[in-house]
Amino acid sequence: MHVFVTGASGFVGAAVVKELLEHGHTVLGLARSEDSAAKVAALGATVLRGSLEDHASLQRGVAEADGVIHLGFNHDFSKFVENCALDRRAIDAIGTALAGSQRPLLTTSGLANLAPGQLATEAIGFKPVSSSYPRASEEVTGQLVARGVRASVVRLAPSVHGMGDHGFVPMLAGFARSSGFSAYIGDGASRWPAVHRFDAARLYRLALEHGAGGMRYHAIADEGVPFRDIATAIGDNIGLPVRSVAAADAAAHFTWFAMFAAMDAPASSEETQRVLGWAPKERGLLDDLRAPGYF
Repeated sequence: MHVFVTGASGFVGAAVVKELLEHGHTVLGLARSEDSAAKVAALGATVLRGSLEDHASLQRGVAEADGVIHLGFNHDFSKFVENCALDRRAIDAIGTALAGSQRPLLTTSGLANLAPGQLATEAIGFKPVSSSYPRASEEVTGQLVARGVRASVVRLAPSVHGMGDHGFVPMLAGFARSSGFSAYIGDGASRWPAVHRFDAARLYRLALEHGAGGMRYHAIADEGVPFRDIATAIGDNIGLPVRSVAAADAAAHFTWFAMFAAMDAPASSEETQRVLGWAPKERGLLDDLRAPGYF
């Protein structure tokens, strides 16, 4: 299969490209910059210069492909609402180009705050877009399905880990270095699900090869790691003490990240594993965080 991948040079995207190539597929990777283009080419994929804002480039990629994996997203959280709207428009442009073809599309969403305090399963539908939940990838994917596009969603864990990680956990390490201690909130019992990026990459490949339209797939290995244990692993790795901060002080310590630090978001991938024959193989989050050089 010739697969068009957005976000192909990113932390997860590069792993997906590698996984696809190792299993006999060819890849056309979207690249916004010269640096991204060089990374995509180094992986062994063909480069398509363009961007998520350039819908003509997205539709050129779709025209050449047998299937599409959409991983591109601007993670500048200072412009999160704007970036969610950009993502929505990009997905709609890709889906419009796929309409009537039965070629598969996998879009990407997140499990953070999908079902606070309860085990999130694949049966839980998308949260409607609102001022407090601007991420629109699932909503627009559902609209594409209603239009006959063979589209599904992969929901990623808040922590997608592995060497080279520059996501949520390294941000926590940054707060720890700034304050002189690794912090958790209250008793630290809130839970984060997690997955290794190589396990997530295998899930994308299997969903592309064997998945059906209208599905929600969960890229989850650790269902819920207590935040206290994450903070302890960070402190152990970078040599800092570990302390609790009161909920009232969380915003002062974690600034804009306090909402994520406080989230209790356990999630299951039981149904995903059953329908795709996928099972996590890589080491878990805590083992990764204790590895020398992770931060």
